[in-house]
Amino acid sequence: MKVSISKLKYLKDNFISLEQKNPGFKMKTKLITLLVLLLYSLNFSQEGFSSFYERNDFLLASPGAMKYGLYGYDNPAQLTYVDNFDLMFALSNRYNKLSELKNWGLFAAISNVGFGVLHNRIGSYTINDYKLSLAAGDRNFSFGIGYGWSTGNKNIFKRTDIITLGTLIRPMKHLSVGLTGTSSTTINSKEIYADIAVRPLGNEIVSVFGDFYYRNKPLPGIKTTSWSLGFSVEVLSGLILTAKRNFETEISSAGISLGLGNVGFTFQEYKNDKGNEGEVNGIDYRTFAIRVGGYERNLASAIFPPKNYLEMNMKEGIKYQNYKFFDNSSTLLSVIQQINAAKDDPTIKGIAINTSGFNTNKEFVWEIRERLREFKQMGKKVIVFIDNPDLTIYHLASVADKIVMDPLGQLNILGYLMGRTFYKNALDMLGVGIDELRFFKYKSAAESFSREQMSEADKEQRQKLIDNNYELARKDICEGRNFSPEQFDNYVNNYGILLANTALENKLVDTLARWDAVPDIIKNLEGTERSLVGAGSIEKFKLPKDNYWGEPDRIAIIYALGECAMDQGITARRLVKDVEAAGNDPLVKAIVLRVDSPGGDGMASDYIAEALKKIKKTKPVIVSQGTVAASGGYWLSMYADTIVAAPNTTTGSIGVISMWAYNKGLKEKIGLSTDYVKRGDHADLFFGMTLPFVGLSLPDRPLTEDERGRYEWSINNMYKDFVGKVSNGRNLTLEYVDSIGQGRVWSGKDGKQLKLVDVIGGLDDAIKIAKQKAGIQPDEEVNLVQYPEMALFNFDFLQPKIFGFETKADESMEFLKFRLENAGKPMPVLPLDDCGSYK
Repeated sequence: MKVSISKLKYLKDNFISLEQKNPGFKMKTKLITLLVLLLYSLNFSQEGFSSFYERNDFLLASPGAMKYGLYGYDNPAQLTYVDNFDLMFALSNRYNKLSELKNWGLFAAISNVGFGVLHNRIGSYTINDYKLSLAAGDRNFSFGIGYGWSTGNKNIFKRTDIITLGTLIRPMKHLSVGLTGTSSTTINSKEIYADIAVRPLGNEIVSVFGDFYYRNKPLPGIKTTSWSLGFSVEVLSGLILTAKRNFETEISSAGISLGLGNVGFTFQEYKNDKGNEGEVNGIDYRTFAIRVGGYERNLASAIFPPKNYLEMNMKEGIKYQNYKFFDNSSTLLSVIQQINAAKDDPTIKGIAINTSGFNTNKEFVWEIRERLREFKQMGKKVIVFIDNPDLTIYHLASVADKIVMDPLGQLNILGYLMGRTFYKNALDMLGVGIDELRFFKYKSAAESFSREQMSEADKEQRQKLIDNNYELARKDICEGRNFSPEQFDNYVNNYGILLANTALENKLVDTLARWDAVPDIIKNLEGTERSLVGAGSIEKFKLPKDNYWGEPDRIAIIYALGECAMDQGITARRLVKDVEAAGNDPLVKAIVLRVDSPGGDGMASDYIAEALKKIKKTKPVIVSQGTVAASGGYWLSMYADTIVAAPNTTTGSIGVISMWAYNKGLKEKIGLSTDYVKRGDHADLFFGMTLPFVGLSLPDRPLTEDERGRYEWSINNMYKDFVGKVSNGRNLTLEYVDSIGQGRVWSGKDGKQLKLVDVIGGLDDAIKIAKQKAGIQPDEEVNLVQYPEMALFNFDFLQPKIFGFETKADESMEFLKFRLENAGKPMPVLPLDDCGSYK
């Protein structure tokens, strides 16, 4: 004869009850009674697996109300919220004496996969229930499937295999709805369990939950329906109190969960209000559990937060996006996020930055410095180590409470310079002719090829940029180091290059030491030792997903980097698809376009601008301008709701230019000749020799007067179109745009005064504005999704080497090739020298 686990539990409870009422029973009498009860139990027509409540009595709350439930053992759909490997071991004295913890459970999970085993001991009999669960979906909607089976004493237990299907719906941060259905594969036994939880505050602090259970056939002592209510309160970070009551069984429970980072503990007591005679102090049974694995909120850190310093090493430099694998370099966004998270983390007392080997641009430095300045406003400290900095890196360091300089280092504060290389004479010697098709005063993109020195107009606009950059650095450095402007000018003009001792004597730095001495310097500054920790120790980056239900709103960050071209640089043909994808994604509430581009092909710029203009009708579009967002780069920006630029961004340059490069003896010098037949008066316009090894074609002849006139007409018409679009996008008159246009570049600071820019700020400020315009609260969690998607890894290591040296493509040469390939084409573009690194 075989019985189900539920029947045996029912027998056990009844047997204990008889024994308590008749303590004089002898063993023989007990055995006879047990046999009678066993025979009596066989009269029940129903057989099947144990109820949901019996299988999951280690739960402190309904599965969807708190953390991850039992890692898929209860509702397999819960597994979509698991980030890291987690393992929980639980004990219970259910069906045994209060002093005997004979029942246990072991539950483990990684993302979307879970496994659990439940061991029950009832008298001298045991049974093991196993379940393997899988899940798929996202944080709004997920579903899962679990397969369970049992093993035990073959003479007593009948194996029952079960299938569980589950779903978890969290359409908003306040609501969680779960539904599971369980069915036996061997007998006609089914159950449905539904739970609902509400977070009034939209976070983990308070949850109110309820559940409902239905079974198609009753179990001994268990009704076909049951329901319960409860709540959980996180009174301190990591300390959760729970209570629940089943109104059918009249069983109540109270529990506590204690989180200590990567370790956690739970304890729970169950009480039957019917007052069983076997209770001790009114308690039916207890459960205990210990969890290890992924990080959860830490009570110890909340009460006694450690005071660490975040260590930031800038040697690898900063760029915009990482490859998915084998790329340890920092990105601008990740650096900003680390500083912001450290600012709000009570365990981070300060930041120590190592700038040795750090090389970046002025705009990046300003953005990072602004975030560090905000960090200091929270009463936290910043220490910066330097060894051979230029003025740009010293500008960053000047925000620090302590600047530490290598004893053998050298401080190079020579000022700022913008220069150009001119190729006219070289091209004349080679036999290449250049015709500069320039019709606007400040549009100087072709000067490097057509002149021997800067035009007065170019000198004027470049000097203004240099003055703004210098004054910005001077202002910030004087504020950070308590210098007067005259002192700063003296250091730049009369010193320029300072050895470490001289820098210390003049209070440009605070102490001389190597990076490895920084912990001792921090100790002296703080009066106690502080540990240096990485960004992985910041709690925000370790928190589990259970602190937020559902998918947070998204802000799309789209990078438009490099020259404006269809299939290189910004790759407009591909990027426009990313823009449209972000625009069509209902979870994306706003778009931030980060522009770092000197311009190029007007068509490529317009592809993106028009796509953004269309999206702007349904969601906010914010542009964040980086190092340079001028000419075609400004074309990308002009339709935004808000344009954000750093004070040292290069912006504007509303203008169009072209040039014509042609053979002026080079073909003959290198022994080449060409010939052709044609039909059409101008069919030979672009015909010429193809330069060996370079792959560029050089037209055979200069433009005719008629052809040059046609180009002038095209350039002027494109300029009018450009001015008209800016006028429309910025709500300015045509006359005003023309007056600040003519190809002139402006700093971000001047651009704001001229209404080309709306806000002085960086990428972080643009994200904040995007949230505000999308109606998202400042402290609300959002997902930042970045486009375009990066490749798996950098394929540069596959580049050939010559004599052991890598042959990497130089970005300036790539831009030069782009310009020559588009010779004669009207383009909103900056000079070659303004083509920096945009990756």
